[in-house]
Amino acid sequence: MTVGTLGMIYIFILAVFTGVEVISRVPTVLHTPLMSGANAIHGIVLIGGVILLGTAGDSKVLCVLGFIAVILGTLNVVGGFVVTDRMLEMFKAKPPAKTSQDK
Repeated sequence: MTVGTLGMIYIFILAVFTGVEVISRVPTVLHTPLMSGANAIHGIVLIGGVILLGTAGDSKVLCVLGFIAVILGTLNVVGGFVVTDRMLEMFKAKPPAKTSQDK
């Protein structure tokens, strides 16, 4: 392995530990909105996948990786917005129940 590869692995491991520490300290009330926002940011993967597909040329490996990145990025973005929508529905005021005297 080269020094650059080891540096990238080291940074990745530090990012994982930092992410776990940050998320574990988030209050429960803020956890779902924070995660759905993070999923929406995952749209960057979509842009990267589209760029990868555009510059892949004849490389089958780059085409497959770009396609997988676009599919997974799309699923994550849509899932993040679905979770956010469900959370917002929980906080909406429910209409009052109709009684038999309201008729």
